[in-house]
Amino acid sequence: MTRLTRAVAATVLSCSLALTAGVATAAAPDTPAPGASTAVAQPARPAALPAPTGPHAVGSTVLPLVDRSRTDPWVPTADGRALMVTLHYPAARSGGSPAPYATREEARLLAEQLGPGVSGDVLARTRTHSRTDVRPAPGHRPLVLLSPGFSVSRWTLTSLAEDLASRGYVVASVDHAYESYGISLPGGRTLTCVACTALDEGGAHESVVTTTRAADMRYVLDRLVGPRSVWRYADVIDARRIGMAGHSIGGASAATAMVADRRIDAGINMDGAFWEDLPAEGLRGRPFMMLGTHDEMHLPGGIDTSWDRTWSALDGWKRWITLAGSDHFSFSDGPVISRHFGLPEPGLPADRAVALTRTYVSAFFDRHLRGLPRPVLNGPTAADPEAHFQNP
Repeated sequence: MTRLTRAVAATVLSCSLALTAGVATAAAPDTPAPGASTAVAQPARPAALPAPTGPHAVGSTVLPLVDRSRTDPWVPTADGRALMVTLHYPAARSGGSPAPYATREEARLLAEQLGPGVSGDVLARTRTHSRTDVRPAPGHRPLVLLSPGFSVSRWTLTSLAEDLASRGYVVASVDHAYESYGISLPGGRTLTCVACTALDEGGAHESVVTTTRAADMRYVLDRLVGPRSVWRYADVIDARRIGMAGHSIGGASAATAMVADRRIDAGINMDGAFWEDLPAEGLRGRPFMMLGTHDEMHLPGGIDTSWDRTWSALDGWKRWITLAGSDHFSFSDGPVISRHFGLPEPGLPADRAVALTRTYVSAFFDRHLRGLPRPVLNGPTAADPEAHFQNP
C-alpha cells in the first residue's frame, strides 16, 4: 500500500510507516467465506483525547505561515515554504467553541493509510480539550516547539500539546509542507507527501528533512517572538525560555534545530533516529533527553547506532530513558487512535503511554525552562516501573 520501502528499510524510526504498514495489514479482515460480507465495522462515535492534567484551561489557535525567503526542497516551484502552526496555551477561561482535531481531508488521507477499519470522518471528529481563540491567561510563559513524525501531521501530538499548555506552556505544533499525507491550507488546498516519494525513489537523504525542519523552526520563532509577531497575544511568550520536542524524525530535528539556533534552550527526541551527527562542541552545554522504546532499536548498543553516537556527543545535562512495552507511536496520539478503532496495540496500554510521555516530557521542560526540581528525572521510581534509565 505504500512505496516508501527504502525509507522504511533504512529505519522504522524515520517515518510513520512503522504504524501505517503494520496497522493496515492487521486491520484488514480475514479472507471471508464465499458470499460473506467484506464490510469492516467502524465505531460511529469519535474518540476523546485524555484530559490534560494541569490546572489551566487550554486555548488553541491556528497560524498559517509562508517563508518566501526560501525555496521548498520538495517542490521548488512552490511560492515559498508553507507551514501550518497550531498554538496551544493556558487560557483565561474555558469558553469558546471546541477546537477541531483535524480537517476532514487531513483525517481522510491518514485513514486511507491506516486501513479499512478507520473512518476519516470519525478520526477528524476526535474530541479535544481546547477552545478556539480564547484569551490567554495572564503570565509570561515558556515556549515549546513540537515537530511530528515523518508523513503524519502536527495534530498527532495534540494530547501532549494540550497537556503542556494546561501546565503553563505555550506550545507551537508545526506542520512542514509536503512531509505529511495531508496538510490543509487556508482556502481549501491540501498539500500531500511529495517528500515521501523523494526519499523512496528520488535518492534524497533523510538529513534533508532535519535540516529543512531546523530552518522551519527558526522561521516560526522569528514570527512568534520577533519584533512583528503574527500572534496578537505574543507578549505572553517568554523568548528567553524556549524548548523543542519531536516525535520520530521530528525528534531528530530537535537536535539539528538546537545546533542551528541558540534560542532553543533544551530539546527532546522521542524515538527518532538522528540523521546528522552533532558538531564537536555538542549542544554547547544545553540539556537534551532521548525518550524511546525499550527494545533492540533504542537500547544502548541497539540497531539504531545513532543514539549511541549522539549520547556520547551530548555535552550538557542528558537523559536516555526507554519505556518497556512501548512501540514507535506510543509517544504520539497513536495509542488513543489504535484503541478506538480496534487496531493492534503494543504491550503498553494507551493510558499509560500517554501518561508516561506527558510525565517525562513535562518534567524535562519544568526542570530546564522553569528551574523546578523534578525528582522523576533522577532515576527509576516505583510509580513508573516501565521507565528504564540508560547510562552507557
